[in-house]
Amino acid sequence: MNNRENDDILIGKIKYTNVWPVFHYFETEKLSKPATLVTEVPSKLNRRMLEGTLDLSPVSSFAFGYGSDRFVLLPELSVSSDGPVNSILLFSRKPPEEIRNGVIALTNTSATSVNLLKIIMEKAYGGKPVYWDSEPVLDAMMEQSDAALLIGDHAIEASWRDHGYIVTDLGEVWKKWTGCSMTFAVWAVQKTFAEANRDFLRELTEAFQASKNRSLNDLAPLVAQACREIGGTPDYWQHYFSNLCYDFNEQRQKGLALYFSYAHEMVLLPNEAIINIWSDNKLTRVKE
Repeated sequence: MNNRENDDILIGKIKYTNVWPVFHYFETEKLSKPATLVTEVPSKLNRRMLEGTLDLSPVSSFAFGYGSDRFVLLPELSVSSDGPVNSILLFSRKPPEEIRNGVIALTNTSATSVNLLKIIMEKAYGGKPVYWDSEPVLDAMMEQSDAALLIGDHAIEASWRDHGYIVTDLGEVWKKWTGCSMTFAVWAVQKTFAEANRDFLRELTEAFQASKNRSLNDLAPLVAQACREIGGTPDYWQHYFSNLCYDFNEQRQKGLALYFSYAHEMVLLPNEAIINIWSDNKLTRVKE
């Protein structure tokens, strides 16, 4: 490992509400080894995992696919949707199929959603837009674009505004087009770390899953925190957290494998992605 801040185990945490259930009751001080949380937007966590300067982290699905030969996945953990996701949103003046050859501003905070949009625009709608990268500021993005892609809390806050744009949910489009769910983030571990820390990885997996289960059994504390820190109504956040899927069952794996297949076919992903899921005594490879 290089560029390490200290000798602690470094665990990434995405700086968006969509991972809150998995982290809300996850406490590094209760782990049997010293660990530090590194909270960042997905693009920065993705880069650090690919560089090898984080031991494990939720990462954008695309980043996992890119480095899948070096990573394994923790079981039963993801941020997925089986239809609308409510935080991966395309804002446009016309329906997206009508601007399939237009100009689209892309958020610079995550690769999964950017490439999902490219797959939808080019394969589902048969278009070939011009894309440009931007900071996630809707008004500035739309000044010179036909549409703008926002994700996470930026997308949520923009969806509350009275801006007059058509709002298209990419999770909903993907589900209608493919019939599959879409996985936006997974919990990746450096393969070398997993091999050297089997008992600790079991402990981490159980801690994450316990937090997830406790959160989903009673969303009230997360709803209250989201209202306090971001705004919106309790009803909005109750629906938002209830609607997301945090498992990684066969249905999620199938949808992610299809996404990787399209991304590779379109040369967005240079390599074929291998979905290896860690377990106590073996790796489970997902059959495509």
